[in-house]
Amino acid sequence: MATNVDIKRAKNDNNLGVLRKFSRKVKISGILAKKRSQRYFERNLSEFRKKMNALNKIEKRKEYEYKDKMGLLKTDRKKR
Repeated sequence: MATNVDIKRAKNDNNLGVLRKFSRKVKISGILAKKRSQRYFERNLSEFRKKMNALNKIEKRKEYEYKDKMGLLKTDRKKR
């Protein structure tokens, strides 16, 4: 959705006046409010993607448990 806010500069308008007109037009049009509400929007995952994520998680857990049993994990993590 592309909406242009068009401002015409009058003969006696200074830069500050034009900026105020632009800000008012943007506020009235609601473009900025809509974009801010969409800022952190995340799409819902599809059923297929949820299943694939669950399968990957199970697979990684099995691999981690196997490495833990075999002693292949590095346990020398430094605590702060």
